[in-house]
Amino acid sequence: MPDSTPQTWFITGASSGFGEALAEYVLEKGGRVVATFRKAEQADEFTAKADGRTLGVVCDVTDEAQVKTAVADALAHFGQLDVIVNNAGYGSMGSIEEVPAEEVQRQFDVNVFGALHVLRAVLPQLRKQRSGHILNITSIGGLKTFPGVGIYNASKFALEAIGESLSQQVGPLGIKVTNIEPSGFRTKWAGESATIANTKIDDYQPTVGENLRGIEGYSGRQPGDPVRAAHAMYDVVQMENPPLHLPLGKAAVKGARDKFATLTKELEQYAEVGNAADFPAGE
Repeated sequence: MPDSTPQTWFITGASSGFGEALAEYVLEKGGRVVATFRKAEQADEFTAKADGRTLGVVCDVTDEAQVKTAVADALAHFGQLDVIVNNAGYGSMGSIEEVPAEEVQRQFDVNVFGALHVLRAVLPQLRKQRSGHILNITSIGGLKTFPGVGIYNASKFALEAIGESLSQQVGPLGIKVTNIEPSGFRTKWAGESATIANTKIDDYQPTVGENLRGIEGYSGRQPGDPVRAAHAMYDVVQMENPPLHLPLGKAAVKGARDKFATLTKELEQYAEVGNAADFPAGE
């Protein structure tokens, strides 16, 4: 791709939060943006935002047919896709015992299967181009668990694994993958976007209940700035050798360090137990 050609970004869930901030910054930097929305009026407003450089499309990521149509429309409009941002998602909160089965399914439909719909739709074009960069917006909760968000953790752990495996699969084809792992940012994640199964089991009040009360009380006061996060994500895409993992926010960096330090300590403590499960050498 010639250096003079602006990058074309495909961003899901662009009505607020990281998606909105990233779309705005890409446009500010001279790029082109295809952004997905749930409402037609939002899509139309975005298309009119920057003459010739914006396309808003109506797309529910849980609907694979809509995702395929959105990607086809993007390619028909701009002819290429350079950066794919799997941003659409939300947080389901509650104890693992109390989150209803239908809510667990919905959490995975949006956070995991929605991202897979996007990947399956864009990868043929990225393979054809032998280029592209995929950003999966996971979470520090995709590396480290917390009481009360186990179902959300599970969905983000799944997306982390998909991103890691995908990087090995498509790296030789010139396609890059980065899992973006934010901590607490001032988005709607802990507010109106969240689904909360209130803790009714007394046994879980000191763990799940306390953590959920903390999350709700924290909403709107998180240290993370979505605009600065957008700048960081944009900068990563411009790198020749970008990271596979990018924790965003001081709490995310600390959380990742703590997780892997604890895991390493535990691994070394019980390594002999694990090693003893193999056949002895020569058998």
